[in-house]
Amino acid sequence: MIRSNGLGNVRYFAVSGCTVLTIFAIWWIASRYRWVNPLFLPSPAEVWSAFGDIARQGYKGSTLPGHIGASLRRIAIAMAFVFVTAVPLGIVCGRSRWVRAVFDPIIEFYRPLPPLAYYSLLVLWFGIGDTSKVVLLFLSGFAPMFIAAVYSARRIPVDRINGARTLGANGLKLYAFVVFPSCLPDLLTGLRTSVGVTYATLVAAEMVAAISGIGWVVLDASKYLRIDIIYAVIIIMGIIAILIDSAIRLLIRRVSPWIEH
Repeated sequence: MIRSNGLGNVRYFAVSGCTVLTIFAIWWIASRYRWVNPLFLPSPAEVWSAFGDIARQGYKGSTLPGHIGASLRRIAIAMAFVFVTAVPLGIVCGRSRWVRAVFDPIIEFYRPLPPLAYYSLLVLWFGIGDTSKVVLLFLSGFAPMFIAAVYSARRIPVDRINGARTLGANGLKLYAFVVFPSCLPDLLTGLRTSVGVTYATLVAAEMVAAISGIGWVVLDASKYLRIDIIYAVIIIMGIIAILIDSAIRLLIRRVSPWIEH
């Protein structure tokens, strides 16, 4: 069984690698024979050169690691607030329909709204600094995390709760030692979704009065039609997203190895 799984993983990564190589081959051919206007599709060599330039010289006064660090710091702060607020509130709402009745209309009202629809309000309330950006990222990640917490708390078997109460678990002990551990696999899956949504909102968060961040670099480069820089930074953003998602998936496997991800 282990050999079979190992062989399956090798084949999986081989197919994925072939897919990536095929995409780059099509990109190189399309740029080489000018199937697309070079203004819109620079060659891989031009994009690599642009990456080398910003890696060595930085962009607009900040190094590439500085831009990446600024974006990741905003996301990390927002996700920390998401986890410490959405998880306990979602678990309580999942266990009590009356509490859920209070918060559910609020969440369902703002959840489908595009972030840019209310970002101008956040700028008016919190200013043009990092606070408004962190709040926007927080709001974008809160709803998916809250919904995952509600769902996981509602599907806990009643027998498990009753058994814990029979053994003397009540109040905070019940939530700390029974409810939360039972919800943890679903919470980590919700965290994966929440981080993805928050990361996708990054460009919107950095589009107003920012001078750093990889989302801001994309927007600033677009003003000067530096398409090569845009492609390079988008690829960097994609690689960072894959690394973050892989780390969360590894954490999920450690917490719930019986679930395939």
